[in-house]
Amino acid sequence: MFPQLPSDCLNEIFEYLEKDKVTLHSCLLVNRLWCETSVKILWRNVWFDYHVYVLYRLKALSQILGTLVSCLPIESKRLLHKNKIFIDTPTSKSPLFNYASFVKVLSIYEIDQIVQHALESQQFNTLRSLNYNKFLITQEILKMFMSQMSPLKELIYHSEFEEIPCVHFAYFPGAINCLKFLQVFICSSDLYSEFYYQLSQVCQQIQSLTIRFKAIFSNGLKDLIYLQNNLEFLTLTHSDGWTNATDISPLFTKHSNNLTKLEIRGDFPLMFISIFTNLRELILSPFGDRKDLQYVIIPQLKNFRFSYGFPEPEYLSKFLENNGGNLEELYLNASEDSLNSTIAKFCPKLKLLFTIFMEDELETLKGILNGCKLLESLKVWCGEKYLKEEQLLEIVSKYSPKNFYELKIFYICNVGKELYPKELESFFINWMNRTPQQLLSFVIIKGYNSSNSLVDNRGNLEVVEKYRSLGIFRKFRAVTFEED
Repeated sequence: MFPQLPSDCLNEIFEYLEKDKVTLHSCLLVNRLWCETSVKILWRNVWFDYHVYVLYRLKALSQILGTLVSCLPIESKRLLHKNKIFIDTPTSKSPLFNYASFVKVLSIYEIDQIVQHALESQQFNTLRSLNYNKFLITQEILKMFMSQMSPLKELIYHSEFEEIPCVHFAYFPGAINCLKFLQVFICSSDLYSEFYYQLSQVCQQIQSLTIRFKAIFSNGLKDLIYLQNNLEFLTLTHSDGWTNATDISPLFTKHSNNLTKLEIRGDFPLMFISIFTNLRELILSPFGDRKDLQYVIIPQLKNFRFSYGFPEPEYLSKFLENNGGNLEELYLNASEDSLNSTIAKFCPKLKLLFTIFMEDELETLKGILNGCKLLESLKVWCGEKYLKEEQLLEIVSKYSPKNFYELKIFYICNVGKELYPKELESFFINWMNRTPQQLLSFVIIKGYNSSNSLVDNRGNLEVVEKYRSLGIFRKFRAVTFEED
């Protein structure tokens, strides 16, 4: 018989599986110790991602709802039975655990969706009966959560398309103790003001706030924002129906000295960003040419990322000229030679860089490697009109600064000419001869339409294994776009 790992070791292992719910669920079935250890991590955030778990999701939805209903107190079960609402539960016996007490992330939207799915499968006759029964189930589940959960860490309350039932759960018994230490709040701007007024009385230590702007901006949400005392991270999302592009800086003036991370998704005015004098991280995915970007000044900025979309290069270049002096991480999803030249000139403290070079921009790449003396990690695209592998590897081995250790190659499209094993081996030999020596982190990322990448050649994989055995790698990974 194999020796049993102690629970603290199992717990540490299972923590690494927190986002892999399918694997974590299978751990429940091994034995009692594994079940008792993994169930707390699984139910900490039991809600499923819509895009990743498509095949598994429908079955998981019914299991989650059935487990929650089985945990309801007797009076709640009687109420549902009285209204002829019958939800299948995993067993007729009492549940093994108080699952609600494990939950640290509560999604009102997900609860609404799993109830909706269950009721639609029962084919209620009218829309009114469906909505009424959905309200009753949601109310009883939230009532249980408020009374049984330990302090909640994250609350998600927004709607995508359907209207979520208005359940005043902040008034339920136990809600104060459950909500008062809330750290992360994700919401829509159009939720009813009374809910925000309720929440404002209890939650004043929110650290991370995400707002999905809709056609209506609740006055109660304005009060909630103002009453926070420890707001550090802010995300603003432009949703369908929102057309009010007026100045929103008055909403966040109180937090101008505390905010350290800001993410903006959509067509928001950008000048208000300058009020955040201690901002360290900025993530943008706006629309349009964004002429206002060139006037934004953020003296303490360390991390800047353009995730989607791209403004006019001249405006972004001016932004880097104004704010690049202290940047340590830069992600630009764009190819523009003049912009990359700006990076080499105005971003001397960069440690991590993702940018795009065309195949005729090798000199610009050299300029960045020579100008950014502290650079440690570089991610670039390869394929067709972009950099060729052989040229990229040669320049990195010869010109990268002494602290450089990580190269990520993203194959965005087909590679015309394959990299031969002798060319890859030449790079590894040059790397081993560098002074000072650095263990290499080498990551290959394959896009949807890529072929003939470095790892598609058996000879290249043999070269990798040869130099892995010689100990030159900190890590070597070949992953898909989704895994990066």
